[in-house]
Amino acid sequence: MRIATATMFAFTLLAATGAHAADSYAFGNRVLTVGDSAGKLVELAGSPVHKEPVENKFGAHEAERWEFRRDDKTLIVTIRDGKVHQIDEVY
Repeated sequence: MRIATATMFAFTLLAATGAHAADSYAFGNRVLTVGDSAGKLVELAGSPVHKEPVENKFGAHEAERWEFRRDDKTLIVTIRDGKVHQIDEVY
């Protein structure tokens, strides 16, 4: 029962924040997909407005979160090992 409650809470929280994870994101007629290089991201989206390191519980660097402003949304792309690992839209 606890797992079901925790799962429902996490789903509700995600839905309430207006966040959406995707495997791809369109920049006009070009598409960024998970697995593309960080260079392609910069080519399509330009420079990020903010970069934030992602660390594990021991403080070791695991990835970076790059933040972009697109229209009235925020696009957060997680870069791991020089490649796009995750794409999130925040409304």
